[in-house]
Amino acid sequence: MRNPDAIIAVYMMASRRNGTLYTGVTSDLRDRVWKHKLGTFKGFTDEHGCKGLVWFEPHLGMTEAIAREKQIKKWRRAWKLALIEGSNPVWADLAADWYD
Repeated sequence: MRNPDAIIAVYMMASRRNGTLYTGVTSDLRDRVWKHKLGTFKGFTDEHGCKGLVWFEPHLGMTEAIAREKQIKKWRRAWKLALIEGSNPVWADLAADWYD
């Protein structure tokens, strides 16, 4: 059963400011980010230390979220950096206080 508080989102994790970026999509942003932070979401983010949530965009449904993720993944790195810095110029971890 889906968590009623879950946020469907496209998101970017980073290893550090201007570091390695990962773009993903999820039906439960809070849970997915937690797995990235713990290193239990194995693969690219775990191998490259992408533990900071630097950008996310909520969506009403998975179909449009997946389409947006695919669009962003095709972008040049400079465009992704501009997207992050447009809403998060200091590259703060947007989930830093989610798990207190």
